[in-house]
Amino acid sequence: MATNNTQAPSHAPPDLNARIAQRLSSLRDEAGLSLQALADRAGVSRSMISLVERGESSPTAAVLEKLATGLGLTLASFFDFPAQSASPVARRREQPTWVDPASGYLRRAVSPAAARSTTRLVEVEFPPGRRVSYETASRSAPVDQHVWVLQGEMEVTVGRECWLLKRGDCLWFPLDQKTAFRNPGRQPARYAVIVTEAGRAA
Repeated sequence: MATNNTQAPSHAPPDLNARIAQRLSSLRDEAGLSLQALADRAGVSRSMISLVERGESSPTAAVLEKLATGLGLTLASFFDFPAQSASPVARRREQPTWVDPASGYLRRAVSPAAARSTTRLVEVEFPPGRRVSYETASRSAPVDQHVWVLQGEMEVTVGRECWLLKRGDCLWFPLDQKTAFRNPGRQPARYAVIVTEAGRAA
């Protein structure tokens, strides 16, 4: 299933869309990239990036992944919002959630915003029969990812290899190839993603 830049109507809360927009603009500035430079690196149009940064378009997970790759970061980086407190605990009600407009999967950033760690924990709820694919490329620093299925089943493709994961199964892979996630079942799936970035401030 090919990915593209087509946008579906936004399902994310307006305030979260605005925070993602600000985060993208901040990350691009930190990288010293113009809109065109990021567009060239990410394979996303300059106009689309501009719309996202202005909060006028809700990007799909595939588009966010392309932008993250262009910045040499992970998708999780877009949800690293400033901590509201120094607490090491992230209460469930405080954990930012975001719904991919294309696939309908719900992503919950579980790790406390105040945590300065090389690891991030994410919870995903994936609708039955849906699929999302990422045109992932190598980052400047190695990134490891674990996918641990908590409910249902998920088909995970990394490069040319495909695994069917059922409840309790855990898959590890370096994030340096194209990946795809599909729920082949008739019920929603739920899984945890543990992302570890070498060189991230601890």
